[in-house]
Amino acid sequence: MPSNAGPDQNLESEDPATCDNDSAAPPSRAGSSHNFEGLIGQTRAEGNSLSGIDSHGVDRLYSTVVTFDPHPQEFFTGQPKKLLTPLAEKVELLEAMGVEQLVLLPFDRELATLTAIEFVEEILVRQLKACRISVGVDFRFGRGRAGTAVDLQSIASGYGVDVALVPLHNCGTVRISSSAIRLCLAEGDLTRVNQLLGRPYSLVGTVVGGQRLGRTIGFPTANIELPPEKFLPRFGVYAVRVSVKHGGEKMKDQSSSYQRENPKSLIPGIASNLFFVNGVMNVGCRPTVDGLQPTVEVHLLDWSGDLYGKTLSASLVEFLRPEQKFASVDALKTQIQADCDVARSVLAAKV
Repeated sequence: MPSNAGPDQNLESEDPATCDNDSAAPPSRAGSSHNFEGLIGQTRAEGNSLSGIDSHGVDRLYSTVVTFDPHPQEFFTGQPKKLLTPLAEKVELLEAMGVEQLVLLPFDRELATLTAIEFVEEILVRQLKACRISVGVDFRFGRGRAGTAVDLQSIASGYGVDVALVPLHNCGTVRISSSAIRLCLAEGDLTRVNQLLGRPYSLVGTVVGGQRLGRTIGFPTANIELPPEKFLPRFGVYAVRVSVKHGGEKMKDQSSSYQRENPKSLIPGIASNLFFVNGVMNVGCRPTVDGLQPTVEVHLLDWSGDLYGKTLSASLVEFLRPEQKFASVDALKTQIQADCDVARSVLAAKV
């Protein structure tokens, strides 16, 4: 959404994007009004902007994404909502797509009671100084969600603001939406998840101390502390690629699974300084050792080093098996070795 406002505000709806049947090629879109829950890969900032004064005193447009914080559903129900892309991930992905501003509109009682007309006049025109806006055709706004995308188009036109309506898109027979992505994640269907997203689903967090059981059985793991609002996929074991920033945190151990050349981006078609180390990840409560709370642990294949305090991003490539309880730690160790062997084969085939 083009605008003259400075970079500090966010808006709602499930985020439709495209997938060209079996390929993932989401459409172009600039700043827009949405709750970008399932942030789609390969989106480009072209059509929506806010206006403002740059560092040289020149009036210009800024490609901007506007979204609500907290999620409206969380505000009305009082229940925390698990997110596909917590704020830190959202910022990084949008920045890689070329978006210049992320506007977080505080969703409170005052905002919730604005009528559709008041929302356009007060928020979009007066405060954000929007010049061009794009929203999905199913976008709703204003008190009681009374305003439609067509209403937005009509009201905004009175202020000289162009509104583009983005059509709904399907991947095969499935409409692309955060709800569809959540359902596939809950089923462990990563092929469909990554098609719908246009990028791998990732778990991003900080490495913290754990029980160190993995180290005692020959499979040291990094325990990743995720944002509490992160939506977890089906409990079980995954083949993953763990990203490492080139020139940032140094993972010097050279190994066959450490891809030091031709780095891959989290977003197809966008250059990145990320390197990847292949790994096996467990998401779940670790029933064999009587775990109670869900944890996320990753074992890096053919790699060793100190990761404590560092931020890792694990891209989920394939679901290997459901979580299960083993009769003994030795049985668990045998299965982990088998998981590592399978993960190597899977990841080698998907380079």
